[in-house]
Amino acid sequence: MSIAISRKKENADGYMTAGNKIGFGISAASMTATWIWASSMYASATSGYTYGISGPIHYGLWGALMILLIYPFGRRIRKVAPRAHTMAEVMHARHGRSSQLMLAGSNVLGSLISLTSNFIAGGALVSMLSPFSFGQGILIIAAGVLLHTLWSGFRASVLTDFAQVIAMLGAVVIIIPAVFFLAGGPSMFVEGAKNLTPQQGDFFSSDAFLNQGAPYIAAVLAYAIGNQTIAQRLFAVREDLIKRTFVTATVGYGATIIGIGMLGVMALYLGIEPIDGDPNNLIPQIAATFLGPVLLCLFFIMIIGSLASTADSDLAALSSIMMADVYGQNIAGTKNANPQTMLLVGRITMIVATGAALFFASGQMNILDLLVFVGALWGALVFPVIASFYWKKVTNLAFSVSVLTALAVFIPVRFEWFSMAGATGIIFDVLSVIGIGIVLGLMAFGFFGKRVALIVAGVAIVASAPFAIGFLHDYAVLSGSLVAYSVSTIVCTALSFRSKMNFDFDLIKQRTGDFDTENPEDALLDTVTPTSSADNTTDSNDESADQARR
Repeated sequence: MSIAISRKKENADGYMTAGNKIGFGISAASMTATWIWASSMYASATSGYTYGISGPIHYGLWGALMILLIYPFGRRIRKVAPRAHTMAEVMHARHGRSSQLMLAGSNVLGSLISLTSNFIAGGALVSMLSPFSFGQGILIIAAGVLLHTLWSGFRASVLTDFAQVIAMLGAVVIIIPAVFFLAGGPSMFVEGAKNLTPQQGDFFSSDAFLNQGAPYIAAVLAYAIGNQTIAQRLFAVREDLIKRTFVTATVGYGATIIGIGMLGVMALYLGIEPIDGDPNNLIPQIAATFLGPVLLCLFFIMIIGSLASTADSDLAALSSIMMADVYGQNIAGTKNANPQTMLLVGRITMIVATGAALFFASGQMNILDLLVFVGALWGALVFPVIASFYWKKVTNLAFSVSVLTALAVFIPVRFEWFSMAGATGIIFDVLSVIGIGIVLGLMAFGFFGKRVALIVAGVAIVASAPFAIGFLHDYAVLSGSLVAYSVSTIVCTALSFRSKMNFDFDLIKQRTGDFDTENPEDALLDTVTPTSSADNTTDSNDESADQARR
């Protein structure tokens, strides 16, 4: 597929966003495949093994909800920046360089961690199901992903996603029931109940919610707003198809990830110990134990498809950041950027990123910890980014100071650098309670507007305060994430109220646009014919961008 769509002379904007007009079928498949990554499968199984049956539900349900939450914010983002390439590029148009580089830097870190965790997942699979070692496995996976993405970038990523998601979902439908019956069927839950603690056997486990569900609610909202792999698909899909795309991806992700997580629950009931004590080995270990050669091949395709679909998305995201944000706006400048140089920068970025991820993957870090950590880092950016698309008074100073302050507070709380005894713990509990209100308020704001959001946030703070203050600081992951939300929101709001900024959002449309003016039609990606009104809108946006460059 990559060879079929490749061109002798690639287009720089097509390399980053495929012309901003991908149709429903490919965009929905790509969004689903990108969110269903091997690490999310492994992490869901780890959650099921650690917290029991409620673990995968907390992991998959909240992750699916966050995909759904993207589309109301996504429609606003596309309205003000219809032909942007990255969220950081939009922040440059809205605020300036410091805000842009903060968001771009966080995405470089996040995509590298994501790429690393996918290589870890692939290496664990290859080492367990083949004669190759873990090191050889990650090298094979990395080479395969890099080679099929390198030349055509994002266009290759979304088209191969379509094939990968069909293979993944087909494999899941067959493999999960097969493992269930081969492992003993319903009798497994009766005979294996003795292997569970009371919390693991409780469907409404507070352990699962406080250690898995609640941190993931906060982390995945941050992923939805801050992650360039998601933003890239938001900018690539036709504007009128945003809602359908993300609703479809919501259903596909939730069903698949909860189903895969049940493999971890089965391992818990069966009393299986992960090889080498590493929970990353659970899924391939179960497959190797219960599946025959044919189903094992199908399982291999499922995992390889899931990790490749996300790994190539990470490479495409990293390349677009370096092309648009680093070279296009901060080195050459929008007016002087050479599209062919941009393509060279993008391809070099993919090669360097693959090498860096291979280096980090050799350390075999815990995937679940990596996911929660980077999600919490993005939590410091969520309110300033969202506010920048709706509130005219938000300034570059408010954005930058709020994010840096939130990170300065988040890191010592997350890694427990000081004691939370006494008044210190109470202060951070109060901030965490405010963070609960902010997370729920932002969710409500996306769908129902400001008035409902304020009511939801206020009720959440009042209702949670009696239960949360006094003990929430004992959960460092959850507390750190909530504190990041609350501190960034408080600081950004306080500084913005004092400003005299009255930003004109039409300027964003003029300041963002195509770098490569020779932008041929990507007919292969346009699976739904645009309406005449959509064509007129696109033409007017092109003219605005051309006028701004002139």
